[in-house]
Amino acid sequence: MNSGFYKDLDTNFEQAFEMSTKSFTHSELLEMLQNGNIPQKQLAALRLSEINNQSDADILVSNLTGCDGKIREAVSLKISNLVRENPDCVKFFNQAETFADATIDINANICRLVVDFVPILKQNEGFTAIYLEKILGFIQNAFEELDKIAFRDKKYVINKQLFKLYWCLETLKNFVDDIESEKLLKILERSLVETEYTIREKVAQIAVLIPFEDLKNQLKNDENYYVRAVFGA
Repeated sequence: MNSGFYKDLDTNFEQAFEMSTKSFTHSELLEMLQNGNIPQKQLAALRLSEINNQSDADILVSNLTGCDGKIREAVSLKISNLVRENPDCVKFFNQAETFADATIDINANICRLVVDFVPILKQNEGFTAIYLEKILGFIQNAFEELDKIAFRDKKYVINKQLFKLYWCLETLKNFVDDIESEKLLKILERSLVETEYTIREKVAQIAVLIPFEDLKNQLKNDENYYVRAVFGA
């Protein structure tokens, strides 16, 4: 099998169309996920209907990062569907570090899918500790990079770090009981320094879940309506 696109878009489209009309066995779909080109892997991820063992899950999850965005999005959607519809397969999705990496994917659709299904994976022994360690590392790195950014730096450099911070804060809403209160408070207080209101909105969504009254009062008086609206203000 080819690991990339064919020579031109027309050939690639024709192959994708032809594949969509065929039926494939479970083993054939796994083979495509391992060795196929972009449309083959994308189709295989979408067609896969079950995960029978750890090997199946590992093959699917190996395509969640480090490959073409079409594949990553198809895989994230498939995992989301599988863990919701087939509780017996949840135990096989224990690749916490990979899911942490996918949480800050450059594709926001992938981030949203992962953030939404990760809470289901908390039941896997050891998952939360490994996942959180990496997410907290991403947050610290974002703070450090934002602190180094000068006014003359291009906006996309700033936005890249804010994007990372946004999705890390979004996923922290599902882990407020798994982080030391003091550590969580420091993260939220540092996040409030950012002028981007969507970051403060994420902080507010976490703050309503925890007893940090001073922080809540500060957010209730934020200049931005969407931040205040979290508290019904």
